[in-house]
Amino acid sequence: MRPSKLPAARLVARLLIASTMAAGLAPASAVAQGAVKATHGDWQMRCDTPPGAQGEQCALVQSVTADDRPNVGLTVIVLKTADKKSRLLRVLAPLGVLLPSGLGLRIDQTEVGRAGFVRCLPNGCVAEVVLEDTLVNQFKTGKQATFIIFQTPEEGIGVPVSLNGFGPGFDALP
Repeated sequence: MRPSKLPAARLVARLLIASTMAAGLAPASAVAQGAVKATHGDWQMRCDTPPGAQGEQCALVQSVTADDRPNVGLTVIVLKTADKKSRLLRVLAPLGVLLPSGLGLRIDQTEVGRAGFVRCLPNGCVAEVVLEDTLVNQFKTGKQATFIIFQTPEEGIGVPVSLNGFGPGFDALP
């Protein structure tokens, strides 16, 4: 795994705008454009106050590419909704993924399940799940999450994401 060379702030901003609006929430466009407030291991916390928002919104972000396929990258975003009632995991996968197969997730050696893609944007397709306590704890105690995307029904590509620093970063989210 290596950090992506993509313009992560622009990529995450587009993802947050589109996926937040799709969920019927206030746009969080400025979250990713804000300065990095903190670094927790391999995760960055980016915060900003979007236009019209009551206060600052933050997201925990990590962008990676597959070691053996530099054209396959993911941006993983963890945030609390503006109303603070939900915690969301959003993943932006590259265009060309097989949508019906969804996005697979394994934490260390434990298969967690699959999330469906909710929409595709010009720069990739978004999968989203609500982060329940069980999944949060798996992310906090795990070493590595592997997100699996499919280009064909037979070909899954695992993209490893380090969980180093996830716990402190998640706990620091306002």
